[in-house]
This record gives sequence, C-alpha cells and structure tokens, in this order.
Amino acid sequence: MSVWDDLEMLLDSPSSSVTVTSNARGTVKETTNFKVEEDVAALRKAMEGLGTTEKTLIEVLTQRSNAQRQLIGTAYQKATGRTLVADLKGETHGDFEDLLVALVTPPAVYDCHEVMKAMKGPGTTESTLTEIFASISNKQIKALSDVYHKETGRLLIQDLKSEVSGDYGKALLILAEGKRDESTNVDTAKAKADAKALYEAGEKKWGTDEEKFIDILCHRSVPQLRQTVIEYKSISKKTLQESIKSEMSGHLENLLVAIVKCVENLPAYFAERLFKAMKGAGTTESTLTRILVSRSEIDLMDIKAEYKKMFGCTLYNQLESEVSGDYGKTLKRLCGQDG
Repeated sequence: MSVWDDLEMLLDSPSSSVTVTSNARGTVKETTNFKVEEDVAALRKAMEGLGTTEKTLIEVLTQRSNAQRQLIGTAYQKATGRTLVADLKGETHGDFEDLLVALVTPPAVYDCHEVMKAMKGPGTTESTLTEIFASISNKQIKALSDVYHKETGRLLIQDLKSEVSGDYGKALLILAEGKRDESTNVDTAKAKADAKALYEAGEKKWGTDEEKFIDILCHRSVPQLRQTVIEYKSISKKTLQESIKSEMSGHLENLLVAIVKCVENLPAYFAERLFKAMKGAGTTESTLTRILVSRSEIDLMDIKAEYKKMFGCTLYNQLESEVSGDYGKTLKRLCGQDG
C-alpha cells in the first residue's frame, strides 16, 4: 500500500500543512557560536589567491542558517567591495555553483528566481511552477511576488498569464494570487458537500467539470481539504488522487494531484519529487538543489523519514550513489547522515 492510500494518517499527521513555517524539523540550524568576521575571513582565504578551497566553502555555507548567511554576505561585501554571490560565481561552476548561490540567497529571492527560470526562454517548465505553487504558503507567495515586482517592475501574475494557458493556467494563476483560505477550522458538512460536488463533477458525469476541481482545490484551506479527501473516499470507490488521474491529463492533472499530495502529506510529496529526480537515466540536479536548499530549515528531517518509508533506503545513501564531487558533498551535508 502506498503512502497516498493511507487516509487514516491524515487525521493525525501534523507535519503536512502547506503553511508550516517552524524550523524545528529542519536539518540546518543556526550555529550557536557564530562569528561573522571569522566566516568572512575563511571564505576570503578559500577564494582569494591561487585555486579555491571548496571544502571551506562547503563547511561554512552548509553549517549556517540562511539568516546567518545573509549577515556573512553583508559583511563580505563591506570587507571586499564585492558581493559574495559574484565571487562564488567566479570561483565555482556548474551545479556546485548553483547550489552555493542558492544557499546564500534569501528564501523569497530564491523562490522568485526559480519561478523566473521556469518562465524564461522557449517553453515553460511547468513541473517547477507546479511544485512551487502547490507547496508554498500565501505568505511565501506574497514575498516571492514582491521580489518579482522589485526586480522586474512587473506583476508576476501578469507575466504568468502569458506563460500558462487553459485550465492549467487558470488553476496556477489562482494559486499564484496567494489567496488560499488559511483558517484552521474544519467544516465537516462543507467537506461532505465539496466531496459530493467533486464526485459529481468527475467520476459521476460524462466528461469532467474541471472548473469545479480547480475552484475547490485551489481555494479551500489545507485542513478543510484533508477532510474533503477523507469524505471523498467514503462516497467513491477511488481516492481523490485516483479520480483526478483517471479524469484529467497533462499539466492540469499534475498540478491538481500535487495539491492533493501536499494537502495529504507535504514531506512525502517532496520525498517523491526527490526520488523521481534521481530515478532512471540522468539526475535532475535543479530539483535536488531546490528542494534540499528550500526545505533544509523547514522539514527536511520529515522528508528524510518519508523517503525511507516510501523507498526503503535513506535519502543520504541515495544521494551518495547519484551525485558526486563537491556538489554531492554539499547536498549530503545539507541532508545529514542520520537516516
């Protein structure tokens, strides 16, 4: 039985709210004996002169919280007249460079740059947009949108409109507005009514009323949707995920399934994304970087636990066999060896 079939755990799974902001379940914590000048001196020594001491870069940047890295960045620029990002870009390259730059970037700016990357050039990387907007809170969406406006002078919603279309576009734009209900109260009668409406909009009718799915899944609060998922299973023979998969296709199917997974168990959703990024020929490094960096101070411990449960091996061991060099070392430091 897959983790997604186990509806009972929804009722008592505390860690799967999209709105989790506590960092108690992160693998990266603030370092207690933090001396910003010493870190700046160590980074300068590692990058100035002949050759780069990658080991120092990895040790300093993975063992500090993002807030501490911001203080290091400010002090670094004051001491050298150069930005830490510019020097890291000049001294490292490839996936390792992307990972170090991600670590020293404030979370909202990093989210924003990932969205920009997904929208840039020919074609849009829908899988990245889906992952980001299905999994982050209203507060994170607002922070990301503010950065976007500050950096481009344009509104993110307007630019997204020209990148995404159809029902997928409709759903993504609702999520990107960051207006999901965030109340923690659950209205069971409403959950029953929503479950019935979803059943009648999909399985029960000839053709699917996508609008109904989009409206309910993109607006209701996480606790409310969890109850709806449970109520749905009592009306239908299928889970809501299974119904979406059989009724829809393409990017819309992927987005709505991602929303349901994030509602049911957010760490399991990310564990599965990591697994898929390493499965088969080639590894999707950008996905590994994004998830390990952005969840390292939020719930990476829970993601590791779900990974082991779902795939029978530890995330650390999987990384060990899939990624190498300084990039691999850095990811493994973020992951931590325990489990």
